[in-house]
Amino acid sequence: MFKNLKFSIIKIIIAILLLVMAFMACKKEDNTKNKKETILVGKTSILVDESIFPIADDEVSVFESQYDAKIKLIAKPESDVINRLISNEAQIAILSRKLTKEEETVFINKKITPKITAFATDAVVLIINKEAKDTLVDLQEVIYLLQGKPSKIKGLVFENPNSSTVNYMSHLAGVKNDKIKGVFSLNSHEDVLKYITENPGLIGVVGLNSIVQPTPSMELYNGKFKVMAVKNVKKDKANLRYYKPTQSNLAEGLYPLSRELYLLNYQGADGLGMGFASFIAGEIGQRIILKSGLLPIRIPSRTVTIRKEILNTK
Repeated sequence: MFKNLKFSIIKIIIAILLLVMAFMACKKEDNTKNKKETILVGKTSILVDESIFPIADDEVSVFESQYDAKIKLIAKPESDVINRLISNEAQIAILSRKLTKEEETVFINKKITPKITAFATDAVVLIINKEAKDTLVDLQEVIYLLQGKPSKIKGLVFENPNSSTVNYMSHLAGVKNDKIKGVFSLNSHEDVLKYITENPGLIGVVGLNSIVQPTPSMELYNGKFKVMAVKNVKKDKANLRYYKPTQSNLAEGLYPLSRELYLLNYQGADGLGMGFASFIAGEIGQRIILKSGLLPIRIPSRTVTIRKEILNTK
């Protein structure tokens, strides 16, 4: 009898402990779900132009390692990013341009004032087959081709008809119709690299970030293409020199196809968008950009220690 009573008491205690553990687990789950988003805590999604996804991904990885935050990056062509932003699929975007007045209408109607943070300078890069002898290109000839005028250039290859590089070059040439003879659009940056390595004579048009931080599959084409130097007619009319998209040339404004990168925050309230913007524009975020090969908006500080004596450790 006492044995049965003792066994029953043990079962009751175990049952109570299981109930307490289940209650605590549910409470913890509720606390996680109800955790309010702040500038450094919570979850959010960010739309990003696929041509600058590598640098966005680097920034997010470091940000998440330092704060209790989870950011989901949604990489799409520029036009798709803007459409999704306007349709409220996400309230934050990373792009190589600001929205136009027409695109911002929906936010103006909602009385949402955007918080726009410039954080880096990227570039549109022209690449050619490694066997090409001439790696210099006159930007005016590129514009002529886009305008449908006679040009010395055989053809241009873009990664996507809705990409930021197509929009950038079309705007530069003052044209809206990208269906011009000699201009081709594929599906991805990798497709452009592959096409250029297999078709000498054509020029590929890609974002700088996509080639200085290539994906593993794109690394297969390293050494099979060359980055072209572009004539900057506006900056150097006398010497008509050619410039490559190096950090120093971007900093001095010598490379003619540079573009600023922005974080566009349309949350309309304090949230992770504000915290992430402060991070990428701050000391750590700018160091990440400097290391990536792009040009940070502000050069991170560097501390130099001056010693009176040189220590001999041998």
